[in-house]
Amino acid sequence: MPYPALLDEAVAAHGGGTYDTASEIEADVTCSGWAFVLKRQRGALSNFTGIVSTWEPRVVLSGYPEPGKRGVLAHGDVRIEDEDGQVLAERQNPRACFKGRRNLWWDDLDLLYFGAYALWGYLNAPFLFRAPAYEAEEIDPWRENGETWRGLRVRFPEDVPAHSREQRYYFGEDGLLRRNDYTAEVIGGWARATHYCWEHRHFDGLVVPTHRKALPRGPRGRPVRGFVLVDIRISGVRARVA
Repeated sequence: MPYPALLDEAVAAHGGGTYDTASEIEADVTCSGWAFVLKRQRGALSNFTGIVSTWEPRVVLSGYPEPGKRGVLAHGDVRIEDEDGQVLAERQNPRACFKGRRNLWWDDLDLLYFGAYALWGYLNAPFLFRAPAYEAEEIDPWRENGETWRGLRVRFPEDVPAHSREQRYYFGEDGLLRRNDYTAEVIGGWARATHYCWEHRHFDGLVVPTHRKALPRGPRGRPVRGFVLVDIRISGVRARVA
């Protein structure tokens, strides 16, 4: 089945040619927001470098949960290692663990899972939606602040970690991502988010939004201003070829 025309345009606008030759994408990231405070993890992802695979949901967060350590998401499991690769803590099938006390607070492995799969999805969109296992279709546009953003509804495969199985992506006239709607299920069913993407920059052939902000999504898709769930700043991006 051919891709929706909008997906082709979005891939080209974000640097599809560069992406297709890369095996990994590396990004310098700073995060803050009430989602971390609510889970008693204030400042835990305030400064790290993430390396995401373009082939599979595999992520390494260097400097997490502290300097001299790294967090790894691979094959659906998470672990924390020292610089020599010795495993200090690990958890299999971490998504199944998000219940009980995790409604109140997260440990380092919980946050590692959330942060790693989220970064993987952010840096690989919209390119990964071309894979046969994804279902993408164009939907009605979204109008905001005098602009009209064309929309894609994307359904993720069951074996891919994501905020929610179905998400919506909205793109400007230039083909660049402006908004992503989802439910952050591991935070809670109430965490219906509108995730804005701003300040797109060119990095060696890739075009990446360097400021992302997730706000609660209210009735009729309107964001709830003044309560920032997650604020993400990206200061550098590098495409790596194996």
